[in-house]
Amino acid sequence: MSNRLNTPNDLRAFWMPFTANRQFKKEPRLFVGAKDMHYTTHDGRQVLDGTAGLWCVNAGHCRPKITEAIREQAGELDYAPAFQLGHPKAFELANRLVDIAPEGMNHVLYTNSGSESVETALKVALAYHRAKGDGSRFRLIGRERGYHGVNFGGISVGGIVANRKMFGTLLTGVDHMPHTHFPDRNAFTRGEPEHGGDIASELQRIVTLHDASTIAAVIVEPVAGSTGVLIPPKGYLQKLREICTQHGILLIFDEVITGFGRLGTPFAAQYFDVKPDIITTAKGLTNGVIPMGAVFVTSEIHDAFMNGPEHLIEFFHGYTYSGNPIASAAALGTLDTYREEGLLTRAAELASYWEDGLHSLKDCPNVIDIRNVGLIGAVELASIPGEPTKRAFSAFLKAYEKGLLIRTTGDIIALSPPLIVEKHHIDEMFGTLREVLKSNI
Repeated sequence: MSNRLNTPNDLRAFWMPFTANRQFKKEPRLFVGAKDMHYTTHDGRQVLDGTAGLWCVNAGHCRPKITEAIREQAGELDYAPAFQLGHPKAFELANRLVDIAPEGMNHVLYTNSGSESVETALKVALAYHRAKGDGSRFRLIGRERGYHGVNFGGISVGGIVANRKMFGTLLTGVDHMPHTHFPDRNAFTRGEPEHGGDIASELQRIVTLHDASTIAAVIVEPVAGSTGVLIPPKGYLQKLREICTQHGILLIFDEVITGFGRLGTPFAAQYFDVKPDIITTAKGLTNGVIPMGAVFVTSEIHDAFMNGPEHLIEFFHGYTYSGNPIASAAALGTLDTYREEGLLTRAAELASYWEDGLHSLKDCPNVIDIRNVGLIGAVELASIPGEPTKRAFSAFLKAYEKGLLIRTTGDIIALSPPLIVEKHHIDEMFGTLREVLKSNI
């Protein structure tokens, strides 16, 4: 069985996501095992995980409480409908989640991914205003370079051109704020940049253009991850909150990446001390083991729907797998692991060491910017003229060969290790990356 798994007989059928399929299938990179901080490749090598899988394996790989919780649940209750029925672990998990959420985020809707969490949040925002008799609020405001998953609502409010350009007109009634990346003023900043917080006033311009009475919600990532780790300038998120409150607009934080300890607090809303109305999560909720997401809403939003006859459905939305028993068990095992090992705050303990290691790469060839917050980092490289993305992709391939997993977007290297990372792993990570950057990529 091991040989069969390690050597698939044919690679043609699987159309891989966000992958250069032709390049990959000429020289496949296959993982067949994982434990704690490392993957095992099909040819038996160990690869240090510098990206927590895909921003999601916050507790490290194959952790015993999580795997045992899944095993036990699969033998006890494999599936239960979520429509008009329930099972205990879905309710237990929701209670555990609101206990660590920002104050006032008292209710949870379950999804199966970050993309679904975003779609759910956008629908909640629109329906909330309608439930309050304010149905003229139909507009959704996103941000340039924002990433909110790959479904139609997410790519509509998102602002990454490559994710949008092939899919037609997308949702109507959407506008975008400018992004917050100012490398000319903020290059090599440690933590939150000093310059650019005033760009939040662009939201006020958009409100004036469309009139507040037409705007339902603003959605942003507190830290923009997939676009290349863009840290919010000082005061920026606070100003967005102020403008939204002033005009009765809901503020949605997309915390699919920043949720569950990535910045050294359970959620980025707590790190930046800004309270949104809705938070979207996924990834770290189950440690990436089983697809699951959760959308947090305030009591004010929840209670606006709890009207009319009690036998009627209040909100016509949900998924076949909302609160799936095995996913719920995996999430509870994950929360147990986070709690027992202090992982939701561990990034705060390592942030300075991580920051120093990351910024030690400043003198490497072609490095034009370095950014960091919590246990997230980015190294931006000068593009090869006429061949954008090639330099970072070459770095990705060489790092893999040297036993380090990094992530690239454009010509930016992004790093986000599991929260169990030790200082010697950080040293190894940046030592390997230094070799890669000096290897004439």
